[in-house]
Amino acid sequence: MLKNKNILIGVTGSIAIYKTLELIRLYIKANANVRVIMSEEAKRFITPLTFEALSQNEVLHAQTESWSNDNNHIHIGKWAELFVIAPISANTINKLSAGIADNLLTQTILAFSKKIIIAPSANTNMILNPITRESLNKLQNLGFIISEPQSKLLACNDMGIGAMSDPQDVFDLSAKELLSDDFWADKKVIISGGGSIEKIDDVRCLTNFSSGKMANALAYAFYLKGANVTLVTSKPDSIHLRGMTLLHVNSSKEFKSSIEDSLETGAYLFMCAAISDFVPSQSSSGKFKKDTLGEIWNLELKKNEDILLNINKLGIKTIGFKAEMDKENALESAKNMLSKKSLDAVCLNILDNKNNFGSDDNEILFITKNSNEKFELSSKFGIALKIVEHSKNI
Repeated sequence: MLKNKNILIGVTGSIAIYKTLELIRLYIKANANVRVIMSEEAKRFITPLTFEALSQNEVLHAQTESWSNDNNHIHIGKWAELFVIAPISANTINKLSAGIADNLLTQTILAFSKKIIIAPSANTNMILNPITRESLNKLQNLGFIISEPQSKLLACNDMGIGAMSDPQDVFDLSAKELLSDDFWADKKVIISGGGSIEKIDDVRCLTNFSSGKMANALAYAFYLKGANVTLVTSKPDSIHLRGMTLLHVNSSKEFKSSIEDSLETGAYLFMCAAISDFVPSQSSSGKFKKDTLGEIWNLELKKNEDILLNINKLGIKTIGFKAEMDKENALESAKNMLSKKSLDAVCLNILDNKNNFGSDDNEILFITKNSNEKFELSSKFGIALKIVEHSKNI
């Protein structure tokens, strides 16, 4: 995801510094290049050697700064595309807001001209102190991106806000800054996912095996590209990122209502959800008793409304998803769907052992009126990135 991206990490004196080790691991796993700069206070918690082992690069601190190479507070900033200070202490927050650069780390920050993400970590009273709050507001207004601290039991045994945000949250903010695409910036993207859940009675339902994983992957990919993402899903464990709208629904009627309420002119709709073709003719309160149903239960179903066919597509781009097991007729069926439902594109997924419902991989045929593009078997996130890129041209 972040191949060849250069990320500089600054660490200050905080017990939360152990989280930075996990953050570096996430960056390295995404193929980013990582370098670390440490304050002298940070070295009291973790040695530079630990960060060097993880990043595979020499750590910059007061004893290693050199002007014979780029391991100094000026040139390391020119190398980096993004500067992440995690954790950042209340002391450093307040210094920065006043423009004080009395150590190597603050000097590097002052000399850095690109985007900076900070992840505060401090005791609750220190974070909530009006001085610190004013400093954070000032830094945010100056363009610093703040990964907000969490509220939990702190290392000092106080309960409250002050814990550094999770490494994954900092990673997501970083990836969004590095991967944002001007085309998708603030564009409204609505994604539906999971299978509809149609009520039979208060304990039984009619549903399907859709996992919602493809919708999650698409939501993540569009979030990283800078889109304004709304995920409409039946899955309670769906991805939820800061700034993303998550709408939990169950029935096909709830899917339709939430999607229609979210649509606006210029929006993109990705209909990944597996909506039931048939629904119970009637649903009941309470629970059907098996003793009264007899040996055979004839459950009457009626044909469901086709949401993708009937939804108002005026002024929006609409991409449908179709899962097929009939390899011979799958392409023709997808093309019929494209025409009949007035779609801009169809993502055809031919299910087999390597990419069935619930798998982490997928293989897609991206179909438009003028072309068919095959996305070879890959992770669902990898497929999502390709869909994002190809959707710019529909």
